[in-house]
Amino acid sequence: MPAAREGNLGVMQAVEKRPLNLSVNVEMLAAAREARVNLSALLEQALVGELARLRRRRWREENARAVLAYNEYLASHGTCFEGRLDE
Repeated sequence: MPAAREGNLGVMQAVEKRPLNLSVNVEMLAAAREARVNLSALLEQALVGELARLRRRRWREENARAVLAYNEYLASHGTCFEGRLDE
């Protein structure tokens, strides 16, 4: 079932969606339904946030050595602006 989402440049784009079966705490589900929570939208928002968090973590892990080397370089050589900002 196609749905719409805002893509790049604010243009609405059609995206394919599929039904999904999940197991959820019965009391939480009842409270969410009573509060009229859109569970599909909530799950999508949570997935966007979690995937971004995982990408950031992976980037930090993959680039940790380079960041450490850069920080060590700055510690021993300083930046190109050191001593020049007061001139």
